Amino acid sequence: MRYDGLSVLLGAASYGVLSTITVHAYNEGYSMPQVIGTQLMLGVCLCWGWAWLLRTIRAWRASRVKGRKAQPTSSSLTWKQRGILLLCGLPSTCTSLAYGEALHHVSASLAIILLFQFTWIGVLIESVMRRRRPGVSVFLTLAVLLGGTALAAGLLEKGVDEFSRFGIMLGLLSAVTYSLFILVSGKAVVTAEPAERTAWMITGSMLGVLILHPPVYLFNGTMTGELLLFGLALGLFGSFIPPALFAIGVPRISNGLAGILGSVELPVTVSMSAVALHESISLLQWGGVALVLIGVAIPELSRRLSSGHRNSLSA
Repeated sequence: MRYDGLSVLLGAASYGVLSTITVHAYNEGYSMPQVIGTQLMLGVCLCWGWAWLLRTIRAWRASRVKGRKAQPTSSSLTWKQRGILLLCGLPSTCTSLAYGEALHHVSASLAIILLFQFTWIGVLIESVMRRRRPGVSVFLTLAVLLGGTALAAGLLEKGVDEFSRFGIMLGLLSAVTYSLFILVSGKAVVTAEPAERTAWMITGSMLGVLILHPPVYLFNGTMTGELLLFGLALGLFGSFIPPALFAIGVPRISNGLAGILGSVELPVTVSMSAVALHESISLLQWGGVALVLIGVAIPELSRRLSSGHRNSLSA
C-alpha cells in the first residue's frame, strides 16, 4: 500500500512540472498549438510503446507456463470500444488547449489553481446528472475550496482588476472540460487494459488538437529544434509517466486517498512557478494553497469518520 500510494504521489508530482516547461517553451517563441501538438504526438508514441511492451511481457509469461514461443497478444477491444475511447479523449483536447492558452494570460500558479476547480465542478456535474442534492460535506468542501482559491490566487491582496478576465475564463474552462474528461473516462470501457485504454484516449486527444491546429511544424523544420526537446519532456511528464504510475497505484487504494495524493500537483506547480519562473508567491497565497488541499481531503476524511462511527456503533 505504501508503494502504491507513492506511485500516485509521484505521478501527480510529474503533472506539476508541466506548466513550467510550457512557459519556458513559450518564452523561446513557440506557439501553444506547436507545444501542445508536439507533446501529444510524442506522448502517444510513448504510451503505445508502453502498451506494446506490457503485452509482450504478458505473452512471455504465458509462454513460460504453456511452453510455447512468446508472441505479443493482440488487443481484445472491438473497433466500437476503440472509437468510444478516442471520443473520451476529446474533453482532454479542450483542457490542453484552454489551459495552454490560459498560460499566455495569467501566471502558471494562478492557472493551476483555476484548473483545480475541477474538484468541485465535477461533483456538481455528477449531482445534476444523478438528480441528487449534494450533502453537507460537499458544501463544506466547496466553501473551503473557494476560500482557498481566493487566497491562493491573491484576489484579496491584488483585487480582481489585476488579473486577465480572459485568462481566468480559460482557466475555469479547462477545469470544466477536465471534470468532463474524468467523468466520461472513468466509465468508458473499464474492462480494457489500463495501458491500452490510456493510449487510445490520448490518441483521441491528439487527433482533436491536430484537427483544430494542423501540424505544419512537422514539415517546416520547426520540430527538429528545441521544440522536440520541450515536447519530449511534456510527453514524458504529462502523457506517459502519470498514467503509467496511476495505473499501478490507483486500483490498489481508495478513490478518496488517490484524490488526496493526486492533489500534490498543486503545491508542486506553485513551487516550480516560484523557483523556476520567479513568480512571487506570498505567505497568504501559500495559506490559500493549504486550504485548497484541505478542501480536497474533506470528503475522504468525512467518509472515514462516518465509517468509523458506524463501526463503533455496530461493535
